[in-house]
Amino acid sequence: SHIRHAWDPHKSVAQNLAEMGLAEDPNKAVPIPKKLLVGGMEVESDGQQLGKKIVRKPYVVNEMELEASLPEKKSNTLSRDLIDYVRYMIQNHGENYKEMARDEKNYYQDTPKQIKRKINVYKNFYPEEYKDFIASLKPEKMEVQ
Repeated sequence: SHIRHAWDPHKSVAQNLAEMGLAEDPNKAVPIPKKLLVGGMEVESDGQQLGKKIVRKPYVVNEMELEASLPEKKSNTLSRDLIDYVRYMIQNHGENYKEMARDEKNYYQDTPKQIKRKINVYKNFYPEEYKDFIASLKPEKMEVQ
């Protein structure tokens, strides 16, 4: 969006990018130095030294750098279906993964290890919710006994 707002439709792509301080060709912007062996000694050859170009719109690069430096927003969530599936399995079968694999609600025919992995993912994503859920199950089991 920063580039779009600073873009001048009357200029070429190369001119627009040069004014913003951006490179048109990354291979020319950051050349890879070629190492040559001269008489057994290693010599680095510098590429062509391009003259400094005038950057007329430095705010574009500054805004892009600022936006890139912001921390990423974590969007770790599980689907509602997976949460309901895991809670159903724990509620009806406790820690018996083999029994869970034979349950009729196991539509995807997950193996015991796959079910255990899904439960562990749920535990890691929502530790507080998992603790509350397990705590709410314990009184129900005591009443049954």
